Amino acid sequence: MFSYCADPQSLSGLTWLSCYLTTGKHMSLYSAVFTVLILLAVTAPVALSFGFGGAIAARSRIAPFRWFGKGYIAIVRGVPDVAFFLFFVIALDQGIEYLRHKVKCPDWDAPIRQGADFIVCQTAKMPLGDAPQWVHETYGFALAVITFAIVFGAFAGNILYGAMQSVPHGQMETAEAYGMTPNQAFWRILVPQMWVYALPGLSNLWMVLIKATPLLFLLGVEDIVYWARDLGGIKSARFTDYPHGDWRMWYFLALLIFYLCFTKISEKILDRIHLRLSRGQATIAGEAQRKAA
Repeated sequence: MFSYCADPQSLSGLTWLSCYLTTGKHMSLYSAVFTVLILLAVTAPVALSFGFGGAIAARSRIAPFRWFGKGYIAIVRGVPDVAFFLFFVIALDQGIEYLRHKVKCPDWDAPIRQGADFIVCQTAKMPLGDAPQWVHETYGFALAVITFAIVFGAFAGNILYGAMQSVPHGQMETAEAYGMTPNQAFWRILVPQMWVYALPGLSNLWMVLIKATPLLFLLGVEDIVYWARDLGGIKSARFTDYPHGDWRMWYFLALLIFYLCFTKISEKILDRIHLRLSRGQATIAGEAQRKAA
């Protein structure tokens, strides 16, 4: 912090505000913005991969794969996001600790389940109690990425499955008539064309993913909503050098502006992608481009 911020009580106006906005907790708020952006950058491709795999499995000719793909899409989509986040993170965390417990503490004779408590040996804890703070944060972030990817991967899988079904089947038959194998026709004909049908649904899913980032708070990650609520609450002079009243409205207004700007930028980028994918396609957007040319 700046040296003139050493005595906040003697400051006034913009100087007081500049010192207030550069405190350690505010720096944590700013870093939480990057946490949200990193989560989106990592989760989006991982969720898309999950969805693509689920869509391929759902249209497989092998019954077990088809059942698995359709079951994954149906089950995850049918569970409320909040309930899934709360259940899956706990189940995954305890599952990892249970496996580590069996490997690292084979002589443990006490029951792991003791009423409502889940007790494993200390060396099986994830992460270890004496691990650095960054390890705890990375572990929580990894659980958040996996959870988000599974949930939104199911929705992406449903969108991609519908997009694959939208590609005219006659094109696949023509490709196979020209000597392509079903696998070649899938990758060279169906996959390149399905994206133009999938993009509107994926665009909506991307917007939903952006709006779902505040759920990080439920997963134990100190995100921007957590810090906005913490910093905006009433602060008395007894506990801080910068006392103030209930400022939560202003902090959440800043979050509102941030999300609106981010979604607007996303819309512009997605529109450009849709324009590029529609080029040469037998769709309304592709026909409009040909007429304009």
